[in-house]
Amino acid sequence: MTLLDAPSTTHQLETRGLSLGYGDRLVVEDLSLPVPAGQVSVVIGANGCGKSTLLRGMARLLPPAAGVVLLDGRDLHRMPSRSVAQVLGLLPQAPTAPEGITVADLVGRGRHPHQTWFRSWSAADEAAVTEALVLTDTLELAERPVDELSGGQRQRVWIAMALAQQTDLLLLDEPTTYLDLAHQVEVLDLLTDLNRRRGTTVVIVMHDLNLACRYADHLVALKDGHVVAAGPSHAVITPETIAEVYGLTARVIDDPVSHTPTVIPVGRHHCG
Repeated sequence: MTLLDAPSTTHQLETRGLSLGYGDRLVVEDLSLPVPAGQVSVVIGANGCGKSTLLRGMARLLPPAAGVVLLDGRDLHRMPSRSVAQVLGLLPQAPTAPEGITVADLVGRGRHPHQTWFRSWSAADEAAVTEALVLTDTLELAERPVDELSGGQRQRVWIAMALAQQTDLLLLDEPTTYLDLAHQVEVLDLLTDLNRRRGTTVVIVMHDLNLACRYADHLVALKDGHVVAAGPSHAVITPETIAEVYGLTARVIDDPVSHTPTVIPVGRHHCG
């Protein structure tokens, strides 16, 4: 059984009255958001609106100033770390690797939550790492130090580590950063395969609105740490929402390939 075919367990992740910030500055305030189980959710919004902060709070990297994150009805921040890591995986924005670590060793760290003092590295761990490298087109890089790779190669290696963790919930903060267009589509196709075939609940922070519309079952638009709109892309992506969230005049047309919304910005020099 492969990483894509091993069935996921359905878990419920939600925030209730969640406030998050840094010091005295709140970035997310009183936000209640249920994550649709077994779907691909994409969080969009302007720079500084709280997208990454929200993801960090949902992955328990950032403690709440108020409110709670619930995993299957339990306070996520009070659960044992290993229990959470076996269920929820995170690819943060701009992750850093230990100096000199090889690609295979970094991806292998995704297997740590599945190991205990009486269960060390196994054939199943080896198979999971190898498949994750194959799926992300990084197998030929396995023996190379991560710090020698290009930005796009490193990004695919981090995605491989997240895949090797084999969690039922996967949170990714701008996973297509540094990737060329072909690899952006390849990664998003892979995450969709993971969702469709395995049932993994996927939450992605993205800047590319048109790719977000193509791949999201559920869109969440944020502004100033609050949810402006949430639901299917056709309900969320409207000229009015784009104006409110981004302060941008835009036309919304039908994508001829996916028949999802496509956003066409209207700049000052193209008003005619």
